[in-house]
Formats: sequence, structure tokens, C-alpha cells
Amino acid sequence: MQGNQKVIDGLNTLLGYELAAMDQYFVHSQMYLDWGLHKLYERINHEFDDEKGHATKLIERMLFLGGTPDMVTRVGYQMGKDVPEMLKSDLRVEYEVADKLREVISLAETEKDFVTRDMLMILLDDTEMDHAHWLEQQLGLIDRLGLPNYLQSQI
Repeated sequence: MQGNQKVIDGLNTLLGYELAAMDQYFVHSQMYLDWGLHKLYERINHEFDDEKGHATKLIERMLFLGGTPDMVTRVGYQMGKDVPEMLKSDLRVEYEVADKLREVISLAETEKDFVTRDMLMILLDDTEMDHAHWLEQQLGLIDRLGLPNYLQSQI
């Protein structure tokens, strides 16, 4: 099926964000594992898998629409150096992904590609209700408990 080039371009932009988030979560999860923060490792490794799933859906849809996925571009990648910085960086990329998802959802709606729109709505729900919400909770816990107590809870 030949899809709308604007929609395909939007999907490729989203793919760049999802690949960056995937890479960032992968590195951060390995850092948490190396530091012995096993609970953070498990959750962030799970987020890595989720981002890989998002990227897969975008690639599958682009291929169906006759597009070529851009596997090189990464948008928003920023590795943290300590736990609060890593969580803030992960939250920032989730906010950026959510904003871009809203843009491409609107574009798909305008171009009457309702299947793409519906697929992206599921990704937006996952991004806002699971990924970003959990990261906001962790940063709130650091504020309320203090960093040493938070880190102890993640061992």
C-alpha cells in the first residue's frame, strides 16, 4: 500500500525519538545494574523493551505504507551521570516523544490515515500513563525521601 509521504516522514521522526529513548534506557539500565541498583535496572530494562516494541510498530507501519525506516537518526539522546540526572533525562525524552506523538497523530488525522492515528494513540497512552508517570513518581520519591533513602530502596 502506498501511504502518505507526510505521514511516513512523521513516523520516521517518531522512530528517531523511540530509538534514542531505547538507546538511552539501555545504557541507563546497564549503569544501574553495574551500581547494584537492581530495582531500577529491572524497571528501566523493561522500559528499554517497551521502546523497542514502539520502534517495531513504527517500522512495521512505515513498511506497510511503502516507506523506508531511518535507523540512523537519533533525536533527544542524552545520557545521565547519576540517578537523578538519568531519571530527569529519561523523563525529558518521554515528554518529547509525547509531544511528537501528538503532532503526528494530528497529521494522520488530517491526512485521513486513521489506522496510523489509532496505533499512535496506543503509543501515546503508554508513553504518558506508564513511562512518564513512573518517572515522575521516582523523582517525587527522591524529593520526599531524599536521595540516600531512595537509592537504598532500589538495591
